[in-house]
Amino acid sequence: QVQIAESGGGLVRPGDSLELSCVVSGVSIYNIGWFRRPPGQDREFVCDITWNYGRTYCSDSVKGRFDISRDAAKSTMRLEMNALNPEDTAVYYCAVQELGATRYNHWGQGIQVTVSS
Repeated sequence: QVQIAESGGGLVRPGDSLELSCVVSGVSIYNIGWFRRPPGQDREFVCDITWNYGRTYCSDSVKGRFDISRDAAKSTMRLEMNALNPEDTAVYYCAVQELGATRYNHWGQGIQVTVSS
């Protein structure tokens, strides 16, 4: 059974930093990443990382502010978010693309990040 556990969300002020974590079990991972759904908007891609090689990719809206990493030994992926602004407010979802899958096919329940003064 695939289990995805997200943690680290919360309420922060503009300019603050926050780190999200995602612990995964029960699946062989090809890619893992974060998506987010801002209030009233569609879900959008944030960052992802290939599990074996550690290649990263982030959207233009967060590039230079967010950093994604993974610890394969602990089955954990982290998203370090810096210089947060109100536009980063969203529910953040950890997503897993399983080995052999052509798209992200496992999703966490989501975790709220709110940036407000």
